[in-house]
Amino acid sequence: MQNQKGAILYFTIVIMSVLLAAVFSIGSVILVQIKSIREAGDSVIAFYAADTGIETALNDLYNPAGISIQIGGEYNELLDGADYNYEVFVTQPLGGTLQDINGNLLPEEPLCGGTYYCIKSTGNYYNVKRAIEVKG
Repeated sequence: MQNQKGAILYFTIVIMSVLLAAVFSIGSVILVQIKSIREAGDSVIAFYAADTGIETALNDLYNPAGISIQIGGEYNELLDGADYNYEVFVTQPLGGTLQDINGNLLPEEPLCGGTYYCIKSTGNYYNVKRAIEVKG
């Protein structure tokens, strides 16, 4: 009986170590899943920001008042903290030579695959980027 005095303490430490390892493992999996779910939501907002860039470029292309597209430049900030940037590449001018608001010709990109133009838009939201390309 003398050599069994610390057996319960040793058994308790082993059981507690196993339980602690299991809790840390489950906790790390849960944290990864929470981050993934949050990024999925951010991804949707970034996608819609990119879609806003496409819609803005299409509006500028077909605006009867004239083209007001800015080439390159800064990202356009939205109210919720998302932003977007878009570029328009011309394969064939739509009824004439397309210019931006500064009078510069829009860049020609015959390999973009569109009949008349290609629009590439990138949306950002909390370090998540999504891009859309439209050919017309």
